[in-house]
Amino acid sequence: MNDRQALPESDPRHHTAKIKGMLHDSMQHIREDIAKVSDPKAQALFETSAEVLGGLITAYEHFEQRSEPAWRE
Repeated sequence: MNDRQALPESDPRHHTAKIKGMLHDSMQHIREDIAKVSDPKAQALFETSAEVLGGLITAYEHFEQRSEPAWRE
């Protein structure tokens, strides 16, 4: 049983786990696409996009762990 299944739907962590998975999948897809294009500007755009998604994943993890003052009760 994964974390999302163990939590009730009313718990935000139920949703953050799903969203993190979607962000990770998108980040991985974008990084794979970098090798498929030869335009350096497109490659830079894709890498920047992947980095931004990585930052969002980190923000979701901090929310789940309550590791930042803004996320603490």
